[in-house]
Amino acid sequence: MAGENIWRRIIRFSNVMRIISIGIIVALLISYFTPLVHPKNLWILPFFGLAYPITIVVAILTIFYWVILKSIRWSVVLTILLLFGIPYMNRLIGWNDTEKKIEHVQTSIKVLSNNVQIFDLYDENREKKYETRDSIFNYAITENPDIVCFQEFYSKDNPTDFSTYALFRKQFGAVDSHHRFIYKKVGRQHFGVALFSKLPIIAKGEVIFEMEDDKNYNFCIYVDVVKNTDTFRIYNVHLQSFRISRIDYEREEKSSVVKQLVERLRNAYPRRADQALRVTEHIATSPYPVVICGDFNDTPVSFVYSRFANQLKDAFLESSSGIGSTYVGKLPAGRIDYIFHSPLLIASDFKIQEHAISDHRAISCVINKISENE
Repeated sequence: MAGENIWRRIIRFSNVMRIISIGIIVALLISYFTPLVHPKNLWILPFFGLAYPITIVVAILTIFYWVILKSIRWSVVLTILLLFGIPYMNRLIGWNDTEKKIEHVQTSIKVLSNNVQIFDLYDENREKKYETRDSIFNYAITENPDIVCFQEFYSKDNPTDFSTYALFRKQFGAVDSHHRFIYKKVGRQHFGVALFSKLPIIAKGEVIFEMEDDKNYNFCIYVDVVKNTDTFRIYNVHLQSFRISRIDYEREEKSSVVKQLVERLRNAYPRRADQALRVTEHIATSPYPVVICGDFNDTPVSFVYSRFANQLKDAFLESSSGIGSTYVGKLPAGRIDYIFHSPLLIASDFKIQEHAISDHRAISCVINKISENE
């Protein structure tokens, strides 16, 4: 009798697992279309791309369950579907030697990128902003890059007791710099992106996004820098943010928080996709090899990532190992900060900051141009 009850429970649980398996199959199939379809055509797609790593884990556990029960049909179907996603899985994990030696290097430049979250300006502990600013600056200076790209940068007109732009330029020893800010008259404050260079800058510019207003601090700027006899175009980009930090998680009801979160994700994805198309179109016109750094606000299984990956190489995948999570904020997004570069260049020594100072870990790598005689 006891044996019959156990068997019935297994049958009931298996029915639940069949429903879960069907859900996994649907989720995987939709995920595979996510990088191919513009979010404005089907707004729900990006959510499946965001959840793709979780879907993989659940799918593997479900496959083990069916293998134990010796259900060949379910285990084979799920395994085949997972294998179809190998190209996307390879975007999530780096498998390369982080200390590989690059031979016949003609010119190399080191770049560092970090979303600094306006230096914790509005933290309840007013003194924290100084500690955050100094820690961010010290880390960037210690890494000794040629180029530093900051997103969510904050600056205030003089007189001020909280210097950022001029202070870092002096401490870093920058030869030149470039920025794009939104200016707030109240408080004489600037918000946006900033780039600092130890190399001579021979040209500056920006990529204009269609939807820009005084509430959006998402920009793309670029500079042309010279090292030895080579010229590189460096982009600093901050694509459309989710703005989830503005949701009050403590005061509002859970249903309201979820609704706001979904709505902000839904609105951000199409904007970000349009911005990505505009930036990649601009990159295609560059007369020089390109390096683009920044906060892309999207995962490797996304329409945005695919637009850049179709033209450029992901420096993390080329010269690092592991999952490489860069975002440590409230939304579990994983790797959303990137350094891409032209296919003719080679990346090495990719590094992700071990202890995050803002809600993003800083990333850096060396970009190498190989001698044409080799």
